[in-house]
Amino acid sequence: MKKIRLSFYSMLLFVFTIWGCSSADKTIDSPVQAKGYDRHVELHWPKQSGITQYEIWVSTENNNFSKRATVEDTIYMDFVNDLGNNLTLKYKVVGLEDSGKNTEVGLAMATTKDFTDEELLDMVEFYTFRYFWEGAEPISGMGPERIHIDGDYPQNDQSVVTTGGTGFGIFGIIAAIDRGWINREEGLNRFDKMVTFLENADRFHGVWPHWIYGETGKARSFSDKDNGGDLVESAFLMQGLLAVREYFKNGNDAEKTLANRIDTLWKEMEWDWYTQGGHDVLYWHWSPTHEWEMNFPLEGYNECLITYVLAASSPTHGIPASAYHKGWARSGGINTNQKAYDYSLQLKHNGAEKMGGPLFWAHYSYLGLNPKGLTDQYANYWEENKNHTLINRAWCIDNPNGFKGYGDDLWGLTASYTVTGYSAHRPGADLGVISPTAALSSIPYTPEESLKVIKNLYYNYGEKVFGRYGFYDALSPENDYYPQRYLAIDQGPVVAMIENYRSGLGWKLFMGAPEIQAGLKKLGFESNP
Repeated sequence: MKKIRLSFYSMLLFVFTIWGCSSADKTIDSPVQAKGYDRHVELHWPKQSGITQYEIWVSTENNNFSKRATVEDTIYMDFVNDLGNNLTLKYKVVGLEDSGKNTEVGLAMATTKDFTDEELLDMVEFYTFRYFWEGAEPISGMGPERIHIDGDYPQNDQSVVTTGGTGFGIFGIIAAIDRGWINREEGLNRFDKMVTFLENADRFHGVWPHWIYGETGKARSFSDKDNGGDLVESAFLMQGLLAVREYFKNGNDAEKTLANRIDTLWKEMEWDWYTQGGHDVLYWHWSPTHEWEMNFPLEGYNECLITYVLAASSPTHGIPASAYHKGWARSGGINTNQKAYDYSLQLKHNGAEKMGGPLFWAHYSYLGLNPKGLTDQYANYWEENKNHTLINRAWCIDNPNGFKGYGDDLWGLTASYTVTGYSAHRPGADLGVISPTAALSSIPYTPEESLKVIKNLYYNYGEKVFGRYGFYDALSPENDYYPQRYLAIDQGPVVAMIENYRSGLGWKLFMGAPEIQAGLKKLGFESNP
């Protein structure tokens, strides 16, 4: 795909040309912009003074318009399955004043066309990237903990940003630069804003908290005693930041300066402090008021492998290999020979030994850490993650609870919203809720199987599950549950892993860091550089 450079304010216009649709998408001089995809059209227009609602009208021929929706927002996604495929559409947006007066905002043309698989992936990746670009907290530039399109979210929490979720989303912003969705300078400026925020935000022995107030940089407690450093979330963040360092380290002066500032943050992280004075294990939390009371040792296997890789790789505060082997690997107790649905697991998944934990365990540590060719004395990590995914999928196809919708085109259990709040869904702890991030973020391991889920969600569920930042966090046909909500920790792996599947970009950058290669060797790994 030819790369296009564009300004931040022209980014939305860019989506109206990127996939080669006909010039009908942009022939009308109007403040209303429309872009046709495969089964939907996205419309944007500037907010109009004195207007409280907007009507969306569409015509397929002869200027006979029919009303599609009435909205308060200035963006509307019109799923046009009912109108047909490969359409040429004319849209009209009408503003409604409180007085009852109607004002035409403008007209726009759009065409839809059948997408190839590559175009479909491009669309899903681009939409998901927007969570961390358009949806970013404005002062910090960081990823918001969550975005509720349905509005059901406490007002005083809207400025909360997530450390780990931002680290995941960073891979999406790098991909957006590389694909020309934003230009290099815009990406640099966004990362500069993030790094400036992180330099001044609360840190505890160089480690950030799980949640931070984006307006102030102060820690926002995750739980009663979890108000200090979160080593695992900070590892997820640094995984992304090191990829940024590698991306810019040989660039112009401004880019080299940013890379050096990230390097300083990296070297200030006191991984050795989080061994509680030299124990052969890392601990997840430290609090300035509760110190080590959380007392949560990082023992495998779960989502935390990247924490040990980074801690061993640190050039300033490294941990000994014994902490990995005795702590994480439990002196060999991490291994198992469990088999489910004819797929074997080599690692003992904490609390889920028979069929593996929630699928985010196969994602979070592997957005930069390339599992292809990654082995040590305990596992082949590509095979472990692939089999973990296939077991999860097989459970959903087997569907022992008889949940509606489950099958080879709707599978994937992981941590997400659920009908009663939030849950780490997995085989054996299945509440009838499918989390799109589970199958989508597994696309490097199961490309055909994951693409089948993408197609089912987009073509058959449509607007119920797909919005301005990609697929919503969860759905349950069994419970008629389709919340219009997003979580950063679920959106980030989607955009990162789709890009890794397509180009391997995140893997190449992170694995290219010399300290990471040295750290992996120190722990006894063999890997692809």
